[in-house]
Amino acid sequence: MRIADLFHSIQGEGKLAGLPSVFIRTSGCNLRCAWCDTPYASWQPEGLDLSVDQIVRQASAFPSRHVVLTGGEPLIMPDLPDLCHALKSAGFHITLETAATLYKALNIDLASLSPKLANSTPHLRDAGRFAKSHEQHRLNLPVIQQFIDTAPDFQLKFVLSTHQDLPEIQQILTQLRNWQPAHVLLMPEGADSATLASRAPWIVELCKQTGYRYCPRLHIHLLGNQRAT
Repeated sequence: MRIADLFHSIQGEGKLAGLPSVFIRTSGCNLRCAWCDTPYASWQPEGLDLSVDQIVRQASAFPSRHVVLTGGEPLIMPDLPDLCHALKSAGFHITLETAATLYKALNIDLASLSPKLANSTPHLRDAGRFAKSHEQHRLNLPVIQQFIDTAPDFQLKFVLSTHQDLPEIQQILTQLRNWQPAHVLLMPEGADSATLASRAPWIVELCKQTGYRYCPRLHIHLLGNQRAT
């Protein structure tokens, strides 16, 4: 599979924020988010074609035994089940980062589900060439529910640009079962510390009102917006 990055850092988002982890970033995506912060894995995918054995060998060279499969969209990779099996055999805890538009039965520990809101549709980017396709495919409620029902653990991570995003999140949640407020993470949209900090106060207030969790982007605050962090 094509790999854009494979590196050792700390988990910046979600339930395991702060935990040293190996990140395996697959290259290629079935969506085109307007605010995508990894265009080299989606809008202009790049990387090296590596076998499952090569990926596991490189990941095992780092001291951490927590791995994050991210992208792009890992679930478009045909060899992903084989990679998960090999990583588990090597003793890794696996977090899968996905937009949850596609489903595969995988041997993972944490499904980090990031349903894409209307704020992600690229109406202006690239002259709106991908807007229609993105809007049609960005949300797949049956797939989200399937992950909730089958994963050993899960989190629902939503990216907010404005206050107006909350009603859409709540509408999505009313159509899902078997979740609790602590499963829901609200994360500010932004690729730099200043933007994230400007949105944090009102998102924190929303969390206080709803019981949802605030989701920081620690890697941006600590290491900046750069690759392999």
